[in-house]
Parts: sequence; structure tokens; C-alpha cells
Amino acid sequence: MEKIGLFFGTFNPIHNGHIKLASFFHKNSELNFIWFVITAHNPWKKITDLLDETERLKIVSQALVSHPKFKVNTIEFKLPKPNYTYSTLTKLKKQYPDKVFKLILGADNLISFDKWKNYDKILNEFELLIYPRKIDKPIPKKFLEHSKILWPKAPNLIISSSEIRKKIQEGTDVSTQMPIKSWEYIKENNFYSA
Repeated sequence: MEKIGLFFGTFNPIHNGHIKLASFFHKNSELNFIWFVITAHNPWKKITDLLDETERLKIVSQALVSHPKFKVNTIEFKLPKPNYTYSTLTKLKKQYPDKVFKLILGADNLISFDKWKNYDKILNEFELLIYPRKIDKPIPKKFLEHSKILWPKAPNLIISSSEIRKKIQEGTDVSTQMPIKSWEYIKENNFYSA
């Protein structure tokens, strides 16, 4: 069965750190493909902070042009908002019964993972591949030692989408921190500018 890594995020906007992480997991976790699942509205984030989902889709699609093993997935665009990860996973399993899905998540998600809707069902049915993130609270012990939560030695993200947005607002050139086609599209449309 084909193994798919599901890289969830608002990708607001996508940057080179996302691509680097996806490349790491593709090479080191026996994944056939990485699907970038664009979250239309993260229930933990203010909707006003988000660029329109169709524009984020264009930006992500441009970033993945030169990566044939990376695909964009818009399943969450069609689901009720705000959407919850378990609903997405259930839908994907139904649509693609011949595939094995694994979630790619930042370690910061584990701090409050037990507050996610149906988090126990997620852990029962799926493996989580965790990458390091700067965190200011301890991760519950039950997640540090869980058999379905794996900790490959993924690179640490030294860049974030919020930092990119801030730099764009300040007029800083971020062309070296993002896939160039994505940056050109953002610049051309004046996205994230003050």
C-alpha cells in the first residue's frame, strides 16, 4: 500500500522550511508522497490572519511545481468550517482505502493535543511523525512515550510563516526564504503588505 505523509497547515504562506521538512520526511520515513493539506480555517487561529484559501492554494501549488513527490490537497476546503483533523482523516480514509496515511506535525501541537477533537481516535488509527518546534510548555509524558508518536531526527524550523508575514509588512525581501515562484506571486499581488 502507498504511504502518504499528510503535512497539515494553513501555509500562510508556505516557505523553504516547509519544503525542507517535507523532503526530510519523504526520504527518511518510507513515504511515497507528501500531501500538503491546506487548512482552510484552523480552529485555533483567528480567521482574520489568513489569506484567502484560493490564493494560498495558488502559492502552495507554485511552490510544489519542481517537487513531483509533493502534492497539494484541498479536501478541507469542502468540509464545514472550522474543521477538525479527525473529520479530514476519516474522509481521506474513505476516499483512498488503498493508502496508509501518517500525520506530519510540529512538536508544539503535542502540548495541547489532548484538547483536539477525537485525539484518542487519531492516535488509535494513525501514526504521527513529529518535527521539532520551539515550545514554551512541557509536552505531556503520555505523548512523549506513545507508540504511535514517532520522533525522527527532523531538521529544526528556524523560520515561521508569521515571521515571513512580518518581514513582508516591513518591506524586507524574503525571496531567499521562500520558493521563488511563490514569492513572485505574493509580490505581484501585494499580499501580506502593510
